[in-house]
Amino acid sequence: MATAHVYTVAFQGIEAREVDVQVHVHRGGNAQIDIVGLGDKAVKESKERVRSALSAIGLSVPYKRVVVNLAPADLPKEGSHYDLPIALGLLAAMGVLPASEMAGYVALGELSLDAQIAPVAGVLPAAIAASEQSRGLICPLACGPEAAWAGELQIVAAPSLIALVNHIKGVQVLSAPVARLAEDQARAADMKDVKGQETAKRALEIAAAGGHNMLMVGPPGTGKSMLAARLAGLLPPLDAREALEISMIQSLAGQLAGGAISRKRPFRSPHHSASMAALVGGGLRVKPGEVSLAHLGVLFLDELPEFQRVALDSLRQPIETGQAIVARANAHVRFPSRFQLVAAMNP
Repeated sequence: MATAHVYTVAFQGIEAREVDVQVHVHRGGNAQIDIVGLGDKAVKESKERVRSALSAIGLSVPYKRVVVNLAPADLPKEGSHYDLPIALGLLAAMGVLPASEMAGYVALGELSLDAQIAPVAGVLPAAIAASEQSRGLICPLACGPEAAWAGELQIVAAPSLIALVNHIKGVQVLSAPVARLAEDQARAADMKDVKGQETAKRALEIAAAGGHNMLMVGPPGTGKSMLAARLAGLLPPLDAREALEISMIQSLAGQLAGGAISRKRPFRSPHHSASMAALVGGGLRVKPGEVSLAHLGVLFLDELPEFQRVALDSLRQPIETGQAIVARANAHVRFPSRFQLVAAMNP
């Protein structure tokens, strides 16, 4: 039996690297699914989600040995977005879906036990990577609007596995997703709300005009936090390229609500108890930190002396280079982090 191919991505920073999901059904051997290719716990568990999802749509895994290889095998694979490409590769290997057509798609999505396709992080970088590879994209329905920002590529945004199978076989037609901008419900913080403090307001205007960092020193209750929150409103709106760059970071962090992109400058204000990993990025699955989420916006550190010394020292490199580099034994990733630093402290 031939090997079926479906493509997906592995994330390294905001870079989406191509992963070839190869599925082969052996004629002999024990009835089991083996996933190889340096996957983490979530990837290993995907075989149970795939088995239950196929059962929910009236299909069963062949009573044969199924081997799933995630190539390149030396690239670490993390996350639950491998569920959908594994399921599609298995359906292609079983002859349910045309294998030649499935090889032209990049797929990502998490499967629930009843075959619904749940949203996942990183769909926008994956869509841009699929467009560069001249492939289509298969993603969850909730992530369709953000994928539509990637440009001219075929996007199939499906709510469930059965709807996706019917669409590919021509029984049902899924509508193409439409890119949309986020509607800013809350009124933006405006400088007109600040009464007095003419010197401080003038300093904010100069900082906004020149892209300068800023430290405000004053007793409690003088409006330092209120002034800092209004700096982002003085900055010009994001252009299309900048909005896409910020949205890629937000997509990886799982913070792109409803797949809608905003043109507002980000304003991040982490608590003074934030760790070094929370500020510059890291964790078991490396995620962008506050310095990257504030990219092209404002990072506000209130009560500056209360932050840990090691956390403040970790800000030196992002401020100097405009990049946050997270080095691990099995990962070395870069996140963009060009921001304006505004700090406040008591005398």
